[in-house]
Amino acid sequence: MARQNTARKERPADKPAATRGTASRVLAGQALAGLDRLIYEPIRLRIVSALAVNPSLSFNELKKLLDTTDGNLSVHARKLEEAEYIVCTKSFEGRMPKTQYRLTDSGRRALEKYLNHMEALIQAIRER
Repeated sequence: MARQNTARKERPADKPAATRGTASRVLAGQALAGLDRLIYEPIRLRIVSALAVNPSLSFNELKKLLDTTDGNLSVHARKLEEAEYIVCTKSFEGRMPKTQYRLTDSGRRALEKYLNHMEALIQAIRER
């Protein structure tokens, strides 16, 4: 007995939905391509966001606020510092070293650009 092909055949009515899905994926891909990859990383976004609403934070304050490890925080803070998004100031309180972080103007602009980009993406998705 011959087997019948039971695969669903594409009908003309199916075309627009498939095209619309492809267009949405292309739009989302383009939107994500414009993101600042440095800030897009979750821990870095959290560091920059915390510093945006505080004049400065110590290493220990950031570590506690973000609930992360010393190593994780220092690696990501260094990346942001190299990009000049944050400034790190080291000093001593008595014999104890103290590391303070503050957001730079460049870091604040990068965060604003990121937030504007995300707002535009959200708006485009909601309009669909």
